[in-house]
This record gives sequence, structure tokens and C-alpha cells, in this order.
Amino acid sequence: MTSASTVAGAATAGNGTGTAAATAVERGGSTSSRALFPKGPSFTLDDFSSKDFIVRDFVDSLAETAVPANRRSGPSSSNAFDPKPLIRTFENALGQLGALSEQLQEKESELMSQVRRAEIQHDQTLDTLGRKLDQSMAQFEALDLTLNNPASADANGAATNGNIAVQIGEKLEELDRKRRKAQDANFLIQCWIEVTETGQLTSLEEIQRQGGAENKIRCAVIARQMMRISQRLDPLSWGHQAANGIRANGVTATNGTSAAGAAAASKHNTREVLEKFSELLEQDLLKQFNNSYRRQNFDDMLECAKVLHDFNGGASVIAAFVNQHQFFIDRDQLITDEVTTDGETWDQLADPDSDPPGVEPSLQSLVDEVKIVMQEESFIIKRAFPYYETVLAKFIQRVFQQSIQQRLEMVLDKATTISSLAYLRSLHASRSYIGALVEDLKTHGLTEHPEPCSTQISQALDQQLEELFVPYLVGNSYIDRERRSLEEMYNSLLFKFTLYHSRRKKAPTGFMAAIAQQGTQLLATAKDAYMERLDSSELTPTQKAMMLRVAGLQDNSSNKNEIEVSEEHGVLSVAYAKRMIIWLAESVRRTLEMGSASETPKDVNVLLNLLLTSMGQVYVETALDAALDSATSQENVKAEPDLSYLPHIRPAVTITNIMSRFITTVLIRLAESNTTVRRSMESQTKSAIEATERKTNAVMKSTMDVAINWVTKTLAQQKKLDFRPKDNDLEGLVDSLQTPTCQVICTFLSSKVAAYARQAIDGHNLEMFSSELALVIHRLLFDHFKKFPVNATGGLMVTKDIAKYVATIKEWPLTKDVEHMVELLTEVGYLFIIGPEALRERSRNLAASSSSSPAAAAAAAGGRLQKADFKAFVQKREDASSVGIQSVLAGL
Repeated sequence: MTSASTVAGAATAGNGTGTAAATAVERGGSTSSRALFPKGPSFTLDDFSSKDFIVRDFVDSLAETAVPANRRSGPSSSNAFDPKPLIRTFENALGQLGALSEQLQEKESELMSQVRRAEIQHDQTLDTLGRKLDQSMAQFEALDLTLNNPASADANGAATNGNIAVQIGEKLEELDRKRRKAQDANFLIQCWIEVTETGQLTSLEEIQRQGGAENKIRCAVIARQMMRISQRLDPLSWGHQAANGIRANGVTATNGTSAAGAAAASKHNTREVLEKFSELLEQDLLKQFNNSYRRQNFDDMLECAKVLHDFNGGASVIAAFVNQHQFFIDRDQLITDEVTTDGETWDQLADPDSDPPGVEPSLQSLVDEVKIVMQEESFIIKRAFPYYETVLAKFIQRVFQQSIQQRLEMVLDKATTISSLAYLRSLHASRSYIGALVEDLKTHGLTEHPEPCSTQISQALDQQLEELFVPYLVGNSYIDRERRSLEEMYNSLLFKFTLYHSRRKKAPTGFMAAIAQQGTQLLATAKDAYMERLDSSELTPTQKAMMLRVAGLQDNSSNKNEIEVSEEHGVLSVAYAKRMIIWLAESVRRTLEMGSASETPKDVNVLLNLLLTSMGQVYVETALDAALDSATSQENVKAEPDLSYLPHIRPAVTITNIMSRFITTVLIRLAESNTTVRRSMESQTKSAIEATERKTNAVMKSTMDVAINWVTKTLAQQKKLDFRPKDNDLEGLVDSLQTPTCQVICTFLSSKVAAYARQAIDGHNLEMFSSELALVIHRLLFDHFKKFPVNATGGLMVTKDIAKYVATIKEWPLTKDVEHMVELLTEVGYLFIIGPEALRERSRNLAASSSSSPAAAAAAAGGRLQKADFKAFVQKREDASSVGIQSVLAGL
């Protein structure tokens, strides 16, 4: 039962189909049903080893096989339950299960005994291996101690040498080097004997035929060594006598021995044989290199390049790679193509008022292709050459000096036939575009991609870029071209201006004429330079058309005497000045990008001189000189002066401010690296601005003199009886507001002087001019009303005139002090119309007398009337001799 329980317990759990258990039972049930005494089912261990075995299904199958078939139809009340078949079946099954359990126990015992034997053998093996490992480690430690401890002693006490293994290794390496050296020397002697006796290099050629990079390198090295041997031992092959003491084939050549005797053993010209072999070896290697390049076999190319580098420094393979590159072959066929840019683009290049169109298309296409080729070929060069940086530098040199330089020269030659400005713009655009190419290649890295270029390649690129443009930038050639181009454009733009002022009649004003003499000479120089340049045979049609367009001339008006100019051509234009500044700014940009940093201060100094001359002297100062001439010529005129020249001051000031700001913010800042040049530029600028300010002030001062002189002359024309009208003139006086003199002066001051002054200046300058003019007119009116007798009716006229004068002057922007003094004139008018009592009241507020001018005295007295002036005005009253007036005067 124990065995059966073990077997049954080993196959517990699970829900399944029970096919294995049913099969085990049916194996014996099918035959027992036909026997008289049926036997129970039989089964083996295999029946219980299935994964689908379920104990419950197995027992159910046993129970089914125990019931006869004729009793399985169903339960019946007549058939009582018979347990005997089940008992017999289960007893049979238990018997078989017991037998199977015994078999399993036997197998288990046998397996356990085998496991114990295996474990014993494994432990013995481990012990053996452990002992052997310990012995090996002890031996290694002893060996290590012997090799690394020079002070160790053996059992007999004898000292052993340390580092034995290192010494042995060094000796072996030395012996190997000597062996190889001896073999090489032996082979070299063998080759030399062959070439001297047979004129052939059989052994060397055999090595060459074997192929391989090492063999080819060895051939190259041996050939080079044999060349040196031939020079020493066979001097006749090299065309010179053998030196004394040189051994030739074992024979020493002494004094008196000829070279023929020294080289008697040489039957052949060793030089020719060696050179021929070297040439064939080099050609073979170059051919192999080219074939490998076509097949893109970079490893083979690298081997050939190494051999040729050891053979002749690699010059031949570099030349073959660079010269036979497809890029140069294709470009050599296209280099004869003409520059085919359309005429509109060239016209835009020559037009100073148009933006530069950029780099010429054919040059742009070439540079773009160079960029792609350089990036692609750098990858091949790095894989095909061990000295790839040298090869890449040669490739860069060839690209720049052949392809780019030739196309650049063609573009610049074409631009030269257009105009000087087209040349400068083309040169600058080309320099910028090629410079961008260099920077892109540096960033790409070429052979170092994706890292930036190495220092050597960066220097090579910079050097080629610099050498490419050196012919165009050497010395002062470039800045001279810039200066001449600007000068031509400035002269063209100002031609009608200079022509108008050269025809203008100059007033002989003595000292002022001497001041303007320099400006007159500059005008003549600029005008003549323009006409000479226009008539020059070197002038291109495009540039001539540009100069005529800028000057506003027709092509058929080449005779300057036939050119008509009007007064508007002689007026300053801020728009013209801005065009000049824009042209100059473009030139400064080109100069800054084209030239070196060390030359920039000197270059901008040249442009500064041109700006100060053309805009400062020829343009602004000429207009100021014309205004000054107009002002000085009217200082003593009898008719009312014409002040229409005065508004020309405003554009002169504006243009000067524009010029000054550009110089300060651009030109002088670019010269900061050179202190001497910067100080010189600052001094020149300061002198030019001061000269303009002096002439502006001279114009304003002369204008003030013109206005004062004319006011003085007009006041002198005041009639004596204007302020003593007769009784029969009262009707006319009632209708008139002021005297004719007052009306003329006020109209002149308001509509001419004040109006033109506002158009000329503003702000503080206008206030100072108006205040100064008001003070002078104030003084003139003070003196003027002391000269005329005034009756009662005339007092009203005086009051009206003074009120008009004061109202006219107060319309100007005046300082507060001057405004108070002008209002003092109103007090003067009251003195002629008020009675004695009012006069006595006003006399109490009078200031002390002063010998200075009335304006200055009034200012010193805080705007109060002085006693002397009070007395002078009151004495001109018709009733001054009356008792009331005399008592007032006596009270002073």
C-alpha cells in the first residue's frame, strides 16, 4: 500500500481529459471482457510519466472496467450492488502498483550510488587542480621576484642580476636590428655587384614583381641608397673626378690616381641603370595610383602614396593627383568663356545711387563649385595620402591660383571697361564672396570634418586669399581708386552748383574777398577737373553717361559755356549732401573690408580730407561765401535790402551737422587704433567746422548790419513836423495809425528780417540774433525820439509809433532782459501825452544818470528810465516851457 500511495501521490492535482489513465486501464480491459475469469488491467511506469495523467480519472477508469458490460445499462431495483468486481479490480491494480514502486526504488538507489561516486571523483579533481594552481602561483611569484628584485640572493648566496627579462628583450631587439641591417647590407652589396657587373638589377626587380607596399617601399629605399653609393664609387657616371681617399670596389684612390682607375671594376654606367629603374618604379607606382583612384580604392592609393613619399618626397604623386583632377580639366575648357553678365547689371554696378547687385554670376558659380569640390576631395585626400595636409594645401593653392584667379581677372577686366565704380564694387563683392568661401571651408573642417580646420590648412586658406587680392591692394592703389571714384561723383553732382557760383559776380569787398579766394580756387579746380575728365579719351561710355546723368546734363552739352544754370542750381540741397554721405559710407565699408586693420586709419583719413574739401569747402562754404557777398553788398544800399539769401543758412547748418556727425561716429572711430592719425583727423574736423561757423556768423552779423543800416537810414528820413502836425492836418492824422517811417520800418523788420531769420536759424541762435538786433533798434529809437519836437497831437502819433515798434519787436524770440528793455519804449511814449502831475509822479521812479548807452543804462537800472533821458524827452514837448513842466524838470 505504501508503494501504491507513493505512485498515486506522485501524480496528484490537475483537471484534465484523463486519456492517459483511461488508456492504461483499457489496455487489459478489452481482453478480460471476453474471458471466463477476466483479469484486471495492466500498466507500466510509462503510463504514469505522462503530463496528462490524473489520479481521479485513473480510478474512474478502473471502476468502469470492473463492472461487466451487461450491467452498465443503468441502475435497477432487481439488480443489487455487487462490490466484488471492484474489489478484485482494485486489488489487481494495487498489486501492479506495488511492483512498479519496487522498480522505482531500485532505480533510485542505483542513481543515488552513482551520484555519490561522481561527487567523490569531483572532489578529488578539485583538490588536484587546486594543488597545481598553488604550485603555478608559487612558481610565478618566485620568477617575478627573481626578475624584479636585483638584490635577491639564491640559496647559495650568489647575487643575481635584476631585470633579466628586459635585458634579454633589449638584446634580442638589438640582435634583430643587426640581423636585418646585415641582411640589408648583404642585399645592397649583392645589388651593387649586379649593377656594376651585369648592368641589371635582377634581385631588386624580383622584389618589385612580388608586389605589396612593403616590397615597393624596400625597392625605393634600396634604389635611393644605391644612388648615393653610385655617387661615391662610380663618380664617372656622375661626370666628376673621384675624390682622394675614396674607396671604389675595395681599391683606395690616392693622389695621382685617376677616377677611371678607382672605378675600374665598374663595367656599366650605374647612374643610368639606377635612374632608369627609379623612373620605371615611379611610373609604375603612379600608374597604379591613378588606376586605384579611378576605382576609388583608397587603401591601394595610400600604399602607393607612402612608397612615393619615401622615394622622392611624394612630389610626383601630388602633382599627378592635382594636375589630372577632373575639376581643372573641365574648368580649363571653360576658362576662355567671356563674362556674360547682362547690360542691366553692369549699369546697376556703375550707378552710384543703386545698390550693388553682388558678385558676378560666373565667378559665383565657380566659387560655389569650388566649395563642393573641396569638401568632397578633402575626404578622398585624407584616405589616400598619409601626408594629407600637404596634399590639401597644394590642391587649395592650385584652385586659387589657377581657376579662381583667372576668372577674377576676367571679371575685373570687364568691370574696368564699365566704370571705376563698377570695378570697385566688383572687386569688393568678389573679395567678400571668396572670403565667405574661406570661412565656410574652415568651419566645415575639410579633412578634419566635422571639426574645424587644422591650423596649417587655415593658414593656407588665408594665405591664398591674401595673395589673390594683393595685386589690387598693394600700397595706396586701392584707396587712390576709391578717392578718385568719389571725387568724380562729387564733381559730377556739384558741377552745376560750381558752374553757377563761378559765373556769379563777386562784390569787391576787400578783406572778405581775400577770405573767399581759396573757395573760388577750389570751385575752379572742381569744375575744370569735371570737364577734363568728361573729355578724357580714357573715360568709358557707361561712366560718361553716369557722370552726365548725375550732373543733370545732356550728352551734347559738352561745352561749358553753353550749359545753362539758374539760381536754384546755386542753392544748397540737403538731399545732395545725403547722397554724398551715402556714397562715402559705401566707400568706407569697402575700404574697411578690403584693407588691413593697420592701414584703416590712414585710409579713412584720405576719405575725410575728400569729404571736408568737397562737402565742406566746395559746397557749404561756397554757398556761405555767396550769402556773405550778398549781405556785404547791401550794407549801404539806398533801396530796401534783399535778404532772400538768408534762408540758405539753414541747409548749410544742417549739412554741416550731418557731415560732423558722420565724421565723429564713423571716420574718427575707425582711426582710434592710430592715435596720431586720429588726433590729426579731429584737428582737421574741428578747423573745418569752425571755418563754417565763422562764415555763418559773418553772414548773420552782416545781415544785422544791413538791417540796422537800413533802419538808421529810414529813421533819418523822418520829417521834422511829423510829430507837430498843424490843425488843418488833424483829419488825416486821425485816419492814419502810424507815421510812414514807422510803417516802412516795421514792415521791413517783420516781413523781411524776422521771417528770413526764422528760415535761417532757430532755437538759441535765433533768440540771440533777435535780442541783439532788438537792443540796437531800441538804442536807435531812444535816440530818434529825442530829436523831434512834439505837440499834443504829435504825442499821440509818437505813442502809436512806439506801440507799433514794440509790438513788432516783441514778436521775436527775445530774452527776458531784452523784452523788459523793449517795453521801456512804451514809457517814452507816455512822456509826450501825460500832464505835469503825472510826469511828476513818474519822475519819482527814475534811475540815476549814467554815461553809458540808454540800453545798457536801462539794463543796469532794472528797466527804469534814467533822469537824463527823462529830461531829454520832456524837453521836446511843445509845452516844455510851461510852469508845470518846468517845475517837474526843476525837481529832477
